[in-house]
Amino acid sequence: MLVTKKQIITLLLSSVLLAITAYSQQPVLVAESSVKVGIKGEELVFYGFAEGDKLIFSFEEANGKDMKEVEILEMPANSRFIEYKTSRIDNKTITIPRTAIYKFRFANSALVPRVCKYKIERIPGNAATQNFNSTVYVDTYYDTTYTTETENYIDRTDTVINNLQERTVKVNPPTAPGSSKSTFNFMLPENTIAWSYYLSTTSTGKQLFQDAAKKLGTSAVREVTKFSAYGPLAAVALDHSSHLVKLDTGLVINYWIVEPENVPQFSSGEQFRFIKKGRGSNDFSRMDAREGAFFFCFHNDNKTVPVSVSVRITAILINEKMGTRQVRKMQVTPRRGMHLRN
Repeated sequence: MLVTKKQIITLLLSSVLLAITAYSQQPVLVAESSVKVGIKGEELVFYGFAEGDKLIFSFEEANGKDMKEVEILEMPANSRFIEYKTSRIDNKTITIPRTAIYKFRFANSALVPRVCKYKIERIPGNAATQNFNSTVYVDTYYDTTYTTETENYIDRTDTVINNLQERTVKVNPPTAPGSSKSTFNFMLPENTIAWSYYLSTTSTGKQLFQDAAKKLGTSAVREVTKFSAYGPLAAVALDHSSHLVKLDTGLVINYWIVEPENVPQFSSGEQFRFIKKGRGSNDFSRMDAREGAFFFCFHNDNKTVPVSVSVRITAILINEKMGTRQVRKMQVTPRRGMHLRN
């Protein structure tokens, strides 16, 4: 019997088609593993499938215990299969309508962990998807959003010189009736960044202060024209040249600068804490930033002579003027994305 060329070609094509069909019907192992599901928890695994695949899923709880739920979902949230209160599933088959990532969810409601063994296979829909890569890859990407917010800011700062105190205190000698101690309080304003004082017990000390003020008034110091209240104590507080000098003669006075809670101990002769102390017929100093109430405390140890102490105090303030403005703020949110590589 003779076989024509056309018949030979037909036979070859039929053989190829039969081989392809047989080839494509062989299950391809996607995953065979196990997962431990914690107390009242759930675990997720992800695999990809090609359009036309048949997904074959088998599951068994290692100890034959029921799982609350076993579910297969087409991402992002299309449930394709769910089984409740089950310890075993054999060869559940699902036809894949389109290429996608599938989520396999194992949920445990028990107060003990569960171990789930699972096997996932796929029968390719055609020879072209035989080598489909079912691995799901996870990348991190970033979403950037912008918002407009109202923000407070310092529009400007004003420097203020406050000559806040000038007074005279008489302190008796130890031999006179009454106490040889005296105190007075003063308040440092809010926003004080530095302050200074000058005290003197003689007319010479007072004159030295006046002389220093005159020298500053005739100098080329920028602050003299900028601030009407600028004087020797402002210069001391700002660490500028003040032209003040200290005397080494004249009636001396002992003094302390203290916080209010230390005044009773000073008055009663007990030990007390102080911020600054000194002794002399005149004295001056720069002091660091403080706010609130303080006291000058004086003690006269001249046996027969009362001492009149003249005290000046100057504070340097920074007043902040606030404003509002619209600002654009960027917010970057990290996100995880899953994809296939086919």
